[in-house]
This record gives sequence, structure tokens and C-alpha cells, in this order.
Amino acid sequence: MTTATIFGTGNMGSAIADVLTAGGVDVEHVNSSDQGATINGDIVVLAVPYPALSDIVTQYGDQFAGKTVVDITNPVDFQSFQLAVPSDSSSAAELARKLPEAKVLKAFNTNFAPSLANRSVGDNPTTVLIAGDDENAKTVLATALTAGGLEAIDAGTLSAARELEAIGYLQLQLGISQKIGFTGGFALIK
Repeated sequence: MTTATIFGTGNMGSAIADVLTAGGVDVEHVNSSDQGATINGDIVVLAVPYPALSDIVTQYGDQFAGKTVVDITNPVDFQSFQLAVPSDSSSAAELARKLPEAKVLKAFNTNFAPSLANRSVGDNPTTVLIAGDDENAKTVLATALTAGGLEAIDAGTLSAARELEAIGYLQLQLGISQKIGFTGGFALIK
């Protein structure tokens, strides 16, 4: 049985936990108040704001070796409302450099929590785009997501995380400016 540890119990962490649980994954949560927790999941989902990644890596990074680590963040500097990573990088690439023994994936950052919870964006199924360099890790996550009622598409290698973060950034801009609702978002039609 696949197991997952999710950092964060906010809207995204809860919605992802619901999908994974529906897909047969045994899920545990770690909160910021859980100092020194043991990470048991095969999949570790970082459902936290981008600035929290550094502290998580410092505190738990050695436990991520051999695990699939899913970065869902959109690295937005909310002071300037610009992407907070260099134009030739991504938060997932930064994370992979800090966790060389982990299988880092980028996923969920182009989805709003309600579209995960509802399993739909309008009349279309919710699709999670997954980027990463480890094919098996992507397959395991995609299988759990489809078993939980979502669509999943392999978006390529981890270098594609930069483009996924740009899409996530655009979607956030549209949501914050109320041009789209947070119950909606982008949908992929096959």
C-alpha cells in the first residue's frame, strides 16, 4: 500500500489528503507544531507556502532520502507579487538541489483546492500536471490521483516545473483580481 505524509492541513493539504485517501493511500499529516515528527510516507506532499520549504528541508531533509517529495508551491513574493525564483529555475528545482537523495516532483500548483475537492473544473474533470525526472515516482502519484477521482498528466521533466509555476502564478493573479473564481481554474480537455 502506498503511504503519504502531507505537510500542512490547510485547504490544499486537506483536499490532497481527501483525493489520496479516496485512491487507497494511507495518509498522515505533519503540522508546523509537530516538532521532530517521523516521516513515514513513501510520498511526501509539501502543502505549505513557498517560504516554509526552507525550514522543512532544514528540519526534515535527511528523512526525505529515497522518498517522492511533491512541491505544490507557487513561489510568489507577495510583497511585489512576482515570482520569487530566478527566471531559469523553479522552486521544485531549488528543492531538488537541496534534497539530492529524494525524487522531487512538481504537482498541484496549477489547481485550486475546491477543484481538487470537487474533482472538477466547471464541467471538466480536474487534471493534475506532474513534472519530475523520476518516471516511477510520477507513475505512482498519477495512479493514486486517478484512483482518487482526478485526471493526471505527465508534464515532462522537472525542468518543466518553471512553466507550471508560471501557469500557477497566472491563475493566482486571475483569482486574486476576481477574473476567475477559486472554485474554477484552468481545465484540460483531451
